[in-house]
Amino acid sequence: MFTGEYTYSIDEKKRLAVPVKFRQLLGRKAIITRGLDQCLFLYPAKEWLKLAQKISKLPLAQADARSFARLMLGGAMEVSFDNLGRILIPDYLKDYASLKKRVIFVGLFDRIEIWDEKEFQNYKKKTELAAGDIAERIKELGV
Repeated sequence: MFTGEYTYSIDEKKRLAVPVKFRQLLGRKAIITRGLDQCLFLYPAKEWLKLAQKISKLPLAQADARSFARLMLGGAMEVSFDNLGRILIPDYLKDYASLKKRVIFVGLFDRIEIWDEKEFQNYKKKTELAAGDIAERIKELGV
């Protein structure tokens, strides 16, 4: 289970060290892809397979289903860790998430989100201010 927030830096060769706590749960390889809200998602291979199978079963005739599959599946890439626990983030994903130098890893149970530090701080401020309203709206989901 992934939990917590960690701040790291992308080096000049576009490598990003993944927190040790997360690496232990990810295993030797992981899948990185475009996420929602302008961040990246990082999945253990096993969790990615479950999600990818669900997405691949979405109805091909629906435009939104095709778009979502392209976003998530088409943008996915397997990453391996080097000896120092770093991954290489492809340019197209780095650009998608507007990653600069400092990034935030956010553990969200079965996945990790990777955010540009400034973008995450802005997102977090807005979300924290609206927390009561959000909780009210999602109560219908049984939370």
